[in-house]
Amino acid sequence: MANTGSESVASPDDRSFATYVQLNLIGESPAFLQCLRLIRRMAACDATVLIQGETGTGKELAARAIHYLGLRGSAPFIPVNCGALPESLVESELFGHARGAFTDAREARAGVVAQAESGTLFLDEVEALGLHAQVALLRFLQEREYRPIGGQLVRGANVRVVASTNVDLALSAANGTFRPDLLFRLNILPITLPPLRDRGDDVATLAETFLRRFSRQYGQPLKSLDADSISFLRRHTWPGNVRELENLIHRQVLLSDSPVIRLAPERAGGAGAESTFREAKALAIAEFERRYVAALLARTRGNISLAARLAGKERSRLCKLVKKYGLERERFAGGQPIATAV
Repeated sequence: MANTGSESVASPDDRSFATYVQLNLIGESPAFLQCLRLIRRMAACDATVLIQGETGTGKELAARAIHYLGLRGSAPFIPVNCGALPESLVESELFGHARGAFTDAREARAGVVAQAESGTLFLDEVEALGLHAQVALLRFLQEREYRPIGGQLVRGANVRVVASTNVDLALSAANGTFRPDLLFRLNILPITLPPLRDRGDDVATLAETFLRRFSRQYGQPLKSLDADSISFLRRHTWPGNVRELENLIHRQVLLSDSPVIRLAPERAGGAGAESTFREAKALAIAEFERRYVAALLARTRGNISLAARLAGKERSRLCKLVKKYGLERERFAGGQPIATAV
């Protein structure tokens, strides 16, 4: 029988934990330090984890810390973006398929569960799974067994499951879009990552870290932020959280000609008269994308598949834009849809 996820494993080594945190999980605010304590405890056991938090708060980094600092750290960490999986292929992606299982199955193929054997399966955006896929995942979590599509044999799986979401799954369960029994199975060890706006001076620490990282990456002299820019970083609400901050600093390192970067609201979210052509163009494109995707989600009440069809884009590419600009779909679910012919 496969591992049920209930046994204890060795505690993370103090030095390895400190090194990982120093390189990847940066911050000293009380809310963030509490999350680090939880991550360390979760790494020392083998139960299923549900990581919650707004877009851009670092959920995959937390999942990787839980994996690499635990007993399974030398085994595979397999991330799966549930929002990018076509509904008709979810079971095949999870459990694999036998040769000839369907028209295009010219050879047998292992699913991500088999690829994660002895390691961790990370289900990102788990809320995006349809109800049929949720049933399949629930059965797997209950039995820790699966059968590839078209296969004859049931296989056991020794994997740890870590899932993440940027929506309130309890609310989704209440409105019928997420199975309550699956939520219970996933929510054994819950952790909620705080938004950047609630992390105090961590925003300045992160900004300095990104400045050093991107300056080194592109072989440029180290740039700095002036006092007004630090003040702006602390005032901004950061709807896209750490990812938004990282993108902003990345852009400024590449586009700023001055050794001292001066951020102002109009330079972070729109082009002022002092912008270079490249800066103005990049900011205008970003603002257009954000407004266009937000309008699409409002029109479709957060239905990503319908929004992708209206935009003429692949669903996975639209999902990336939604994540990039911190546009949680739940925010648009209560609006009035516009009649659309599709």
